[in-house]
Amino acid sequence: MKLIVQIPCLNEEKTLPLTVKDIPRNIDGVERVEILVIDDGSTDRTSEVAREIGVDHIVRFERNQGLARAFVAGVDACLRLGADIIVNTDGDNQYNGQDIPKLIQPILDGRADMVIGDRRTDTIEHFSFAKKKLQKLGSWVVRLLSGAEVPDATSSFRAMTRKAVLTLNIISDFSYTLEAIIQASKKKLAITTIPIRTNVKLREPRLYSSTFVFIKRSASTIIRTYATYESLKVFFVIGGAIVVVGIILGLRFLYFFVTGSGIGHVQSVILASMLILLGFFLGMIGLLADLISANRRLIEDISFRVRNLELTLEKEETSK
Repeated sequence: MKLIVQIPCLNEEKTLPLTVKDIPRNIDGVERVEILVIDDGSTDRTSEVAREIGVDHIVRFERNQGLARAFVAGVDACLRLGADIIVNTDGDNQYNGQDIPKLIQPILDGRADMVIGDRRTDTIEHFSFAKKKLQKLGSWVVRLLSGAEVPDATSSFRAMTRKAVLTLNIISDFSYTLEAIIQASKKKLAITTIPIRTNVKLREPRLYSSTFVFIKRSASTIIRTYATYESLKVFFVIGGAIVVVGIILGLRFLYFFVTGSGIGHVQSVILASMLILLGFFLGMIGLLADLISANRRLIEDISFRVRNLELTLEKEETSK
């Protein structure tokens, strides 16, 4: 059983040594623990520092690609290195690495495919009141749409099995955290959470320039991911709501027509007809999107089998 801890980094030369120092190298139930750093186009000495402190593997981008792409590159490298379990943590030393044995225990017990660390954001002193409420709201929305009971959806301290990582197909170029939960839930992977500890804040977040940008991009990711897997429901709900409005306007016209003043409300029947047609077309788009979604699931299943076979053959070639 091999565990690889991957650490996406952007200019983390000062905090990376603290993060790596905290990662236990001997864990019960795991034969080998390795550390992989993804240097996302850092302009400081992040890669050099990683080598100096004994990191096992380094993946480096020449220019910044964003957190989601760094995550994907990291898990791909971990799979090729033969990881059975992958743990993701941040290079800013936000999470307590000593909690990794606790984080992977549900996987070792066979109870989970993905384990997400719950920071219990209400207890974090440097989180503002607004940030705590936004974290709760965002996690509630993800729970509502995915059906997964995850109290801290934006936590990037998580453990995943080889199967889970092969199953996921992250499309967002912003952040993988929310998309991965929705995908994993829709693909019937077992998800659980455990409470974890956090360390003292060492720097400001770099993922987003403002809270508004974070909300906008997170909302876009959630909507797009949910619509990918529940396209029929999304378009039928929107189309149905528009049809209902159209019917109400039509009934309004009929009321005035029956009472003798319908000529002055012709615009109502025109708008009603347009809304009903629009709702109908959205329903048709929903049916088409659902067929495309079914085709996507088949393609993802083929991709899973091909990637798994490819990695197995690579492993066999390496062991010869």
